[in-house]
Amino acid sequence: MFNITAIPALEDNYIWAIHNSQHAAVVDPGEAEPVLAFLKAHNLQLDAILSTHRHGDHTGGIAKLREVYNVPVYGRWHAGNPLIDHKLHEGDKVRLDELGVTFDVLEIPGHVNDHLAYVAPNILFCGDTLFGAGCGGSFEGTVSQLHQSLQRLAKLPDSTMVYSGHEYTAANLRFALACEPDNPDIKQRDSATMRLRDAKKPTVPSTLALEKATNPFLRCTQPELIQTLKQRGLTDTSELGVFTALREWRNQF
Repeated sequence: MFNITAIPALEDNYIWAIHNSQHAAVVDPGEAEPVLAFLKAHNLQLDAILSTHRHGDHTGGIAKLREVYNVPVYGRWHAGNPLIDHKLHEGDKVRLDELGVTFDVLEIPGHVNDHLAYVAPNILFCGDTLFGAGCGGSFEGTVSQLHQSLQRLAKLPDSTMVYSGHEYTAANLRFALACEPDNPDIKQRDSATMRLRDAKKPTVPSTLALEKATNPFLRCTQPELIQTLKQRGLTDTSELGVFTALREWRNQF
């Protein structure tokens, strides 16, 4: 048995700690100090670091953590993420024996080319590809790749808990409401999110079922959303056409 705990970092990042009473692994340590404080407070031994992608707000703490704990660093190797010493590719597995969990590795490019997801039963660490009610921007590759990556994640079981890398849900829901103003699930999630933020609590993880009901980037076939985009000049109503228009609108929103 293990728990997964959000460690806030930087302005709006989450470092995810997978831990039991003795051991821990962390996902995307953008800073070292909050991780070190968490490990000390809970008397935990760090066993591994998992990296979803190379951006500095997800990797900035790796070097210092490795100075303290000589642990393996898993991820897709990139010149911008040179401390990866266990190089992963599509179909690989990461076994964390002390925690009793094994992750399947998915390559999910679109945000950046080296982006990975770590998947175990009912668990998804998705970095900056899928957010609460939103998705990451497309900085490398194509918008089509980002769409394909999100579709892969959407095929996971609805009960999957979605552990994304940032606290972006409230802002994303404002966009979701602009896309589907009559969607009751979005309205309900918006109210729940405001209550959580008022209480200074994280809005993630969510479930994949909730994302499918409220995340416009997973709802590109929904009539109300398509009609909203048509009012903004959409002519290509294919799923990719809708997704592309959504991503462009979100960039300006």
